[in-house]
Amino acid sequence: MPIQIVRNDITKMKVDAIVNAANNSLLGGGGVDGAIHKAAGPKLLAECRTLSGCETGGAKITGAYKLPCKFVIHTVGPVWQGGGFGEREKLVSCYRRSLELAKKACCETVAFPLISSGVYGYPKDQALRVAVDTVSEFLSENDMTVYIVIFDKASYRIGEKLFKDIEEYIDDRYAEEHTDSVSERIRRMNAAPMPDFSKSIQYGDMAPMAAAAPSLADAVKQLDESFSEMLLRKIDERGMTDSQCYKKANIDRKLFSKIRSDRLYKPSKPTAIAFAIALELSLGETKELLMKAGFALSHSNKFDIIIEYFIEHGNYNIFEINEALFAFDQSLLGA
Repeated sequence: MPIQIVRNDITKMKVDAIVNAANNSLLGGGGVDGAIHKAAGPKLLAECRTLSGCETGGAKITGAYKLPCKFVIHTVGPVWQGGGFGEREKLVSCYRRSLELAKKACCETVAFPLISSGVYGYPKDQALRVAVDTVSEFLSENDMTVYIVIFDKASYRIGEKLFKDIEEYIDDRYAEEHTDSVSERIRRMNAAPMPDFSKSIQYGDMAPMAAAAPSLADAVKQLDESFSEMLLRKIDERGMTDSQCYKKANIDRKLFSKIRSDRLYKPSKPTAIAFAIALELSLGETKELLMKAGFALSHSNKFDIIIEYFIEHGNYNIFEINEALFAFDQSLLGA
């Protein structure tokens, strides 16, 4: 069910189907198209000759021959002409119709290149956004694992402003972490004014303390909560179903079943954070959930700072977060 962004050669992906960014003739070309035909051998071209081409935004399926997959789905992306000639709609159609063919062929795993982002000139950051948005919409109602395959770093780009904003956010927190010496922290603590505890015993302050007692009792009960128990409680509190949560977290249903059935299950850190993102937890709540799994967030870790950036900016779109993590060579969430 999840989306995974990977850096690989699509002709070497061991999946049920790979998608070929073809031209209208379907008779081979350059880039991904040429590489797929070369790896599959001449029988692929022979079958393509029987298909009578393909319209832009359409898709057709063939055998894979010498490739390590079962099928090749050929789709024709739009040529970028500035964005005012229906390019986005045609690109969305490429992904949708390819996924529909994959579903009809009972494929469980599919690998896409970043369609139209090569010689067809579609801006890479926009091409990636269309890919992720369209695939995630399909996966919200279908069980399939989809790979977006990036051949090299130069083929991948998130929005320039977002990249710079995250880069500055990381730099600020790295600087804070590595220049704030122990002596400096002690100096600041000594310089801080002492609280006036006398005010806390005024009778007027007793009512709020009493009102807080029930939540304190609840907190005590939750001290021995495991990660699994806290996760399931948070899902109920948010009024979500299990499937809504694990799909929003980009998590496979089988993994979620393991977590649900084993109260002592210890997830990986990216998995734990993926659930925090799906539940749209605050930074404090996220740290609490991570603690239950034996993890913490640190300003010494670029991965952690990027997660903090998105939570503080109220952006809980796990696919956008993964795009940023990939751009900074970090582990991805979910999957």
